[in-house]
Amino acid sequence: MLASAHEGARDAVQTLTADIFEALVLKGEGPIVVEFMSYGCAHCRVLEPVLQRVAAVLKSKARFFRVNIAIEQELAAAYSIEGTPTLVMFLDGSEVARTEGPSPTDARLRAAVTAPFGI
Repeated sequence: MLASAHEGARDAVQTLTADIFEALVLKGEGPIVVEFMSYGCAHCRVLEPVLQRVAAVLKSKARFFRVNIAIEQELAAAYSIEGTPTLVMFLDGSEVARTEGPSPTDARLRAAVTAPFGI
Protein backbone atom coordinates (compact mmCIF):
# COMPACT_ATOMS: atom_id res chain seq x y z
CA MET A 1 0.00 0.00 0.00
CA LEU A 2 1.25 3.46 -0.91
CA ALA A 3 0.00 6.29 1.29
CA SER A 4 0.72 9.90 2.08
CA ALA A 5 1.94 10.82 5.54
CA HIS A 6 0.07 14.09 5.39
CA GLU A 7 -3.46 13.45 4.19
CA GLY A 8 -4.49 15.94 1.59
CA ALA A 9 -1.02 17.48 1.32
CA ARG A 10 1.40 16.96 -1.53
CA ASP A 11 4.11 14.78 -0.09
CA ALA A 12 7.43 14.50 -1.90
CA VAL A 13 8.23 11.43 0.24
CA GLN A 14 5.73 8.59 -0.11
CA THR A 15 5.05 6.11 2.68
CA LEU A 16 5.67 2.45 1.85
CA THR A 17 4.39 -0.67 3.51
CA ALA A 18 6.10 -4.05 3.38
CA ASP A 19 3.70 -5.40 0.75
CA ILE A 20 4.86 -2.87 -1.88
CA PHE A 21 8.50 -2.37 -0.75
CA GLU A 22 9.87 -5.07 -3.04
CA ALA A 23 8.06 -3.81 -6.14
CA LEU A 24 9.00 -0.15 -5.68
CA VAL A 25 12.44 -0.40 -4.07
CA LEU A 26 14.05 -3.77 -4.71
CA LYS A 27 12.71 -4.00 -8.25
CA GLY A 28 12.86 -0.24 -8.78
CA GLU A 29 15.18 1.34 -11.29
CA GLY A 30 17.58 4.18 -10.67
CA PRO A 31 18.30 6.04 -7.43
CA ILE A 32 15.88 5.44 -4.56
CA VAL A 33 16.14 6.89 -1.05
CA VAL A 34 14.25 5.19 1.78
CA GLU A 35 13.87 6.90 5.15
CA PHE A 36 13.28 4.42 7.96
CA MET A 37 11.53 6.52 10.58
CA SER A 38 8.96 6.68 13.34
CA TYR A 39 6.37 9.39 13.94
CA GLY A 40 7.30 9.35 17.65
CA CYS A 41 10.95 10.17 16.86
CA ALA A 42 11.99 13.78 17.60
CA HIS A 43 14.94 13.58 15.17
CA CYS A 44 12.59 12.35 12.43
CA ARG A 45 10.34 15.36 12.96
CA VAL A 46 13.35 17.69 12.65
CA LEU A 47 14.46 15.95 9.47
CA GLU A 48 11.01 15.85 7.83
CA PRO A 49 10.82 19.38 6.37
CA VAL A 50 14.42 19.19 5.14
CA LEU A 51 13.79 15.80 3.54
CA GLN A 52 10.62 17.12 1.88
CA ARG A 53 12.53 20.05 0.35
CA VAL A 54 15.43 17.89 -0.87
CA ALA A 55 13.03 15.30 -2.31
CA ALA A 56 11.12 18.02 -4.14
CA VAL A 57 14.34 19.42 -5.65
CA LEU A 58 15.62 15.97 -6.68
CA LYS A 59 12.29 14.50 -7.83
CA SER A 60 13.45 14.14 -11.43
CA LYS A 61 16.65 12.33 -10.37
CA ALA A 62 15.65 10.08 -7.45
CA ARG A 63 12.57 8.63 -5.78
CA PHE A 64 12.01 9.16 -2.06
CA PHE A 65 10.07 6.86 0.25
CA ARG A 66 9.60 6.42 3.99
CA VAL A 67 9.00 3.30 6.06
CA ASN A 68 7.41 3.68 9.50
CA ILE A 69 9.37 1.21 11.62
CA ALA A 70 6.70 1.19 14.34
CA ILE A 71 4.38 -0.52 11.85
CA GLU A 72 6.87 -2.25 9.54
CA GLN A 73 9.00 -3.90 12.24
CA GLU A 74 9.99 -6.92 10.12
CA LEU A 75 11.17 -4.68 7.30
CA ALA A 76 13.20 -2.58 9.75
CA ALA A 77 14.75 -5.75 11.18
CA ALA A 78 15.57 -7.05 7.69
CA TYR A 79 17.61 -3.89 7.08
CA SER A 80 19.16 -3.84 10.57
CA ILE A 81 17.69 -0.45 11.42
CA GLU A 82 18.92 0.37 14.90
CA GLY A 83 17.98 4.05 15.13
CA THR A 84 15.83 6.61 13.42
CA PRO A 85 15.98 8.34 11.15
CA THR A 86 18.08 6.11 8.91
CA LEU A 87 18.30 6.86 5.20
CA VAL A 88 19.15 3.94 2.96
CA MET A 89 20.11 4.63 -0.64
CA PHE A 90 19.31 1.98 -3.26
CA LEU A 91 20.49 1.93 -6.86
CA ASP A 92 18.63 -0.42 -9.19
CA GLY A 93 17.39 -2.42 -6.20
CA SER A 94 20.69 -2.79 -4.31
CA GLU A 95 21.69 -0.89 -1.19
CA VAL A 96 24.64 1.38 -1.99
CA ALA A 97 24.86 3.57 1.13
CA ARG A 98 23.15 4.62 4.33
CA THR A 99 23.28 7.48 6.77
CA GLU A 100 21.87 7.64 10.27
CA GLY A 101 20.58 10.52 12.31
CA PRO A 102 19.41 13.94 11.30
CA SER A 103 21.25 16.06 8.77
CA PRO A 104 19.79 19.42 9.73
CA THR A 105 20.53 21.44 6.59
CA ASP A 106 19.30 21.03 3.04
CA ALA A 107 22.89 21.04 1.71
CA ARG A 108 24.09 18.30 4.08
CA LEU A 109 21.12 16.07 3.40
CA ARG A 110 21.31 16.62 -0.34
CA ALA A 111 25.01 15.71 -0.31
CA ALA A 112 24.34 12.59 1.78
CA VAL A 113 21.67 11.26 -0.56
CA THR A 114 23.23 12.24 -3.90
CA ALA A 115 26.87 11.23 -3.32
CA PRO A 116 26.22 7.47 -3.61
CA PHE A 117 24.48 8.05 -6.94
CA GLY A 118 26.89 10.57 -8.42
CA ILE A 119 24.06 13.05 -9.07
